[in-house]
Amino acid sequence: MKALVVYESMFGNTEKIARAIADGLGDVLEVTIAEARTMPSAAEYDLIVVGGPTHAFGLSRAATRQAAVEQGSSRPADAGLREYLDVSPMLTGVAAATFDTKVKQRFVPGSAASKAHRQLRRLGCRMLAAPQSFRVAGTPGPLLEGEVERARGWAAELGEAMKTERHRV
Repeated sequence: MKALVVYESMFGNTEKIARAIADGLGDVLEVTIAEARTMPSAAEYDLIVVGGPTHAFGLSRAATRQAAVEQGSSRPADAGLREYLDVSPMLTGVAAATFDTKVKQRFVPGSAASKAHRQLRRLGCRMLAAPQSFRVAGTPGPLLEGEVERARGWAAELGEAMKTERHRV
């Protein structure tokens, strides 16, 4: 079975989480990892895991990516996860999961993972897990201690769920 991990990252934190997720899935699945701006096709995959930073209570937009560049990001501010999902074809029956990175505060409304979760469901995906958030200390980061390991563990659970589903069929 094959998995595609698609991410958007402005300061490198979401990329670190995406790579940990790819590692966690790698024990069970053949994994490809790609930046959302490259618009990878999800057609030949059994599982798609997508994630990005939470900007302005949801998925980033051109303006919020530009604001990240103004705050010191060296990443391109062109297309992100929102645009990737907007042009994705129907993915009926494909297993999926979503994640994001968010600033650690008492209550931060909105979540890029929740928005992506809803969008993937509309595209026909079978959601394997609730949206998952990984915390950063501030806009540029760093990730809070233990978040990379938590991402790897979450991904291993997704991989096991895929393995279990395969044996049921």
